[in-house]
Amino acid sequence: MDIDPDAWFAVLTAAHAHDRPGGPAPERAAETGRLRIPGLHSRSVPVTLPAPDGATGYAGVALLRLHDTAENAGTAFLDTLTVHPAHRGRGAGRALWDMVRARLAAEGRSSVSALVGKGGAGERFAVAQGAECALPLVASVQEVRTAPAPAAGVPLPAGYRFATWSGVVPDAHAAAHARAHDAMEDAPTGDLDEQHDPWDAERIRAAARVILDRGGVLLTVAALAESDGAVAGYTELVLPTPASVRALQYDTVVVPAHRGHGLGRAVKLRMLEYLRAERPEVREIVTTVADENAPMRAVNEALGYRAESSLGLYQVRL
Repeated sequence: MDIDPDAWFAVLTAAHAHDRPGGPAPERAAETGRLRIPGLHSRSVPVTLPAPDGATGYAGVALLRLHDTAENAGTAFLDTLTVHPAHRGRGAGRALWDMVRARLAAEGRSSVSALVGKGGAGERFAVAQGAECALPLVASVQEVRTAPAPAAGVPLPAGYRFATWSGVVPDAHAAAHARAHDAMEDAPTGDLDEQHDPWDAERIRAAARVILDRGGVLLTVAALAESDGAVAGYTELVLPTPASVRALQYDTVVVPAHRGHGLGRAVKLRMLEYLRAERPEVREIVTTVADENAPMRAVNEALGYRAESSLGLYQVRL
């Protein structure tokens, strides 16, 4: 399918101005990157609904991510489903959803999930299509310039040292970083059908390359065990573009054998130092955490994160 990126972006910007006028606006380079480069171990399927009556542009757009691993061959993720404000209230959203659902059926998918804001039109639409909240989340924001900054440097328990890098993991840490990623297997997933995919060094590199190929920036801080070089914990930040002023918190993980030593707080504090030095233009970090993940929510609250909105991973079983 040939996609007009200008028309696609016009829908997103108009919807943002109407629905979230005070929030950070969509970034054209980031949205173009998502259209052009599929997510790791998936295929991206853009779906467009033409504007009616011969008008130019799109009435609505959707981006569907079809997982292609054996573990998740029956699932999919709906990255976006957005209707231009000028075309709402006329069945455009339902028509777009019907197109998405037809593609899911043709691909033999049994469920699809999407990140949805609670309490608004998006949630009402999702529920009307049969979606149920499989995992409640909270989105929180940290102001980088007013966040804690230990005067004597970030404290780290004895027996650990920091490592930092930008982009693809250095070869020396790749295998250990993959093993630490697998610790995410015990992260809350609620009632989602999507299963944990095992990580190895090549998958770690491939995931980083997706971000870089889309034009983004990936920053990583790890706590290494001095005894064997294992990655005991790490945190990752992504800037959708080099010019982004809001960073996205990806994983923050502490490997089970190393929990209880304050490593989660330590790597996040060290990331603040790293971010201020490498990307001083960044003003905010936004993160989403499962409601039931009390330890990480406590870490974030102690570091000055403020709750911004309630979200949910909603799932439709087809």
